[in-house]
Amino acid sequence: MRFLTAGESHGPELTAIIEGVPSQLPLTVEDINEHLARRQKGYGRGRRMQIEKDQVTITSGVRHGKTTGAPITLHIENKDWTHWTKIMGAEPLSDEEEQDIKRKITRPRPGHADLNGAIKYRHRDMRNVLERSSARETTARVAVGAVAQALLKAFNIHLCGHVLEIGDVVSQQPEFTTVEQLKKVTEASEVRCADGSAETKMKTAIDEAKENGDSIGGIVEVIAENVPVGLGSFVHYDRKLDAKIAHGVMSINAFKGVEIGLGFEAARMKGSDVHDEITHDEKNGFSRKTNRLGGFEGGMTNGMPVVVRGAMKPIPTLYKPLQSVDIDSKEPFTASIERSDSCAVPAAAVVCEAAVAWELANAFLEKFGSDTMSDIKKHYQDYLEEARTF
Repeated sequence: MRFLTAGESHGPELTAIIEGVPSQLPLTVEDINEHLARRQKGYGRGRRMQIEKDQVTITSGVRHGKTTGAPITLHIENKDWTHWTKIMGAEPLSDEEEQDIKRKITRPRPGHADLNGAIKYRHRDMRNVLERSSARETTARVAVGAVAQALLKAFNIHLCGHVLEIGDVVSQQPEFTTVEQLKKVTEASEVRCADGSAETKMKTAIDEAKENGDSIGGIVEVIAENVPVGLGSFVHYDRKLDAKIAHGVMSINAFKGVEIGLGFEAARMKGSDVHDEITHDEKNGFSRKTNRLGGFEGGMTNGMPVVVRGAMKPIPTLYKPLQSVDIDSKEPFTASIERSDSCAVPAAAVVCEAAVAWELANAFLEKFGSDTMSDIKKHYQDYLEEARTF
């Protein structure tokens, strides 16, 4: 599978086109809107979430509730577009109109793509950069991930994205029987955290950052259960699934680190305390006693739950702005302020979940075929039996 997204933060809409989804997969707008709504929740979000209520429109690739095998087109309207039609419109402006257009940005914000993108594409108005580099694009990513999750769910593969840390507040590792159980608990939390005590402290940390005109980051975790052994490959660098997942997670706005399983902690441990011992029984076949490697060995899934964590830096748009330099006058100024969140870590957990789901779904189809659901299910069931009796 592959996908493209298009659209600007204050443009008329966001669009995603997905190619390679098999035919006969049940898919409705509700399957996607559920995840779009999850992305908009979370303690610390800004006014944009009060303006928008993201809803998808499917304009191709789905007929009467099932995919056809053709490219799927998803549209998500930006409700705020009505206030930006002149500023963000596609039609040329007259000299007089151009003089009247407000919100031209010549002061790059530290931590954003503004200055680098302006230099690269020769933009004197950096709104041409920030409108596309905005985290608003993750709305389309979540919609794409929702389609991937619908596919995985058909094979009993479930995911949960939740929050482990916000600022210096660290939650206890959650105890759960199934991912669906964990998801039920974390979705009821305003910070998407399973630890009630940590949740209270996280909300306090977010409030303090907001009061100080600052922002705060954190760490999210995605867990996927019932992932079969053998997705990905060891034969070449660009076929390793853990590497593809790392790429997908690092491509999310403001993410600066990713780890799988123990991750960086493994570097400080002895091998005997890191690697997962192998067991076997006739009923289940091969398994592992532990899951310190997060469901991966040799770039391939090993049948254990996939565990991925991503580190999100604080959002760089601050209401107590840092110093910058005007690209026209070259004079120092405080950076311009765009509407922003004080903390988007709970929402980032949903985006990260979508990114992991996409890579898992793509690897799943590479392994088991991609034309039609009935054929894939046959291949999958045969493979599971062969893996169990290997």
